[in-house]
Amino acid sequence: MTGFAPATGDWAVITGAGRGIGRWLAQHFAAKGMRICALDIDAYEAEESARMCGDASRAHGCDVSDRAETGRVAEKLIAQGVEPSLLWINAGVGSADTVSDARPDTLDWLMGVNVMGPIHTAQAWLPVLKRQQGPRHVGITASSASVVPVSGPFTLYATTKQMTAAVGEALSAELAEDEIGVTILCPGILNTQIWNAAQARPDRFGGARQAPDAVGDHWRAQPGPEVLERGIDTVLARGGGWCIIPTEPDTESKMEARHRAQHHGFFHYALERA
Repeated sequence: MTGFAPATGDWAVITGAGRGIGRWLAQHFAAKGMRICALDIDAYEAEESARMCGDASRAHGCDVSDRAETGRVAEKLIAQGVEPSLLWINAGVGSADTVSDARPDTLDWLMGVNVMGPIHTAQAWLPVLKRQQGPRHVGITASSASVVPVSGPFTLYATTKQMTAAVGEALSAELAEDEIGVTILCPGILNTQIWNAAQARPDRFGGARQAPDAVGDHWRAQPGPEVLERGIDTVLARGGGWCIIPTEPDTESKMEARHRAQHHGFFHYALERA
């Protein structure tokens, strides 16, 4: 797979770009000369990110859980000349809920943003990405929770993020013939506002809710998204793949435990017939 190097003047479309990892990605690729199209459910924050990335950048509000809106926004921006060589599917939300007890609107919200959002975004933007000349790339922000065993207390979030990573794997397989690389980013806990994601939750999912500020203390004690720089640049340069950048010391051992458990449960068909 051809490595991807950001080209000056090329467009990078980034969802969830209004804050956190998305805003950092926008600034990171802008610093490499790319023009940024910042998309976020919060149009004001998307505009702020675009402003930080230079006069050539664009912004637009976009609720990726809404398939029709995602398609309309892409169509409008493409008509205005936003034709990306890099699409980074980053928008994601979190909540402290479990699969067995989550309210229907909470379940629909996390599934809508973390699972259907990447699919809606890919379907809206991949046709124009495929038409571009030269190196092209898709990034998708999953989580370190995507690669370790699902465990409490955020089991619903972890479940959806494992599905986010699976969408990335699907795109990697589907885009290989087009020589479009895919990077599946799995960061650990970082100093972002994902703990307060419900502040922008649409009414159809229960409406906005402001979490108590003290809830964010654990996240504020973590490193910022800038720790992702070296890993992302390295993986893009080699053409994509998994980019796992944990902040928790036991991530690797948990990954190994998960793989051992899977191997322990493997039964070869021929052996079973013997």
